[in-house]
Amino acid sequence: MSSEEESRKVILAETHREVIEKIMKNHGDRYKTKKGKINPALIPRLEKVTINFSGGPDAAKLERARKILEDVFGRKPAEVKARKTVHAWGVRRGRSHGWKITFRGEEAYRWLKLLLKVVDYTIYEKQIGDDGNFSFGVKEHIEIPGVKYKPELGTIGFDVAVTFYRYGYRVARRRLKKARIPKKHRLTKEDTIIFLKEMGVIVKPGARPKEE
Repeated sequence: MSSEEESRKVILAETHREVIEKIMKNHGDRYKTKKGKINPALIPRLEKVTINFSGGPDAAKLERARKILEDVFGRKPAEVKARKTVHAWGVRRGRSHGWKITFRGEEAYRWLKLLLKVVDYTIYEKQIGDDGNFSFGVKEHIEIPGVKYKPELGTIGFDVAVTFYRYGYRVARRRLKKARIPKKHRLTKEDTIIFLKEMGVIVKPGARPKEE
């Protein structure tokens, strides 16, 4: 069966909340406390979906990309400036070299569902890091369902970074009294695989073939 045929059969969970409920129902034993009760704080959750475009120092290319991203996602992208100079790439510290857009909550989930269509709703296990996060590329933005090609702007590609979390992760990000997340509370690759499967995504072993 081809990946296209598989993707046609994919039925994704309607909302992020629905995925959480499925995980609690079907994988409750994995997330129980010592007292035998399911601990909601252990359930893996989608934190954010970040669109990352890197265009180098070409101002005209960056401007076209900005217009495309704003048109596709309906939001003004944030400017990304270089943290250091890389002469080989023509990048200078402090200068703009890309754009990013970040979605959170149910909005992030809605965009993730749409963007996964570009990769036939399929994620390979080696794409997922030990921390449970993963990313995939969109070669041309016109591959996104419902997006039309505009000759005056051309096409761009970008990366989609998907970040997960558990309740309690904020202690590692707050400004005051920052603390490390205990190892037993950190997300793993297996947690994300559970999330994706309950979402309805096809998870395959190994790495994504280069031709894809």
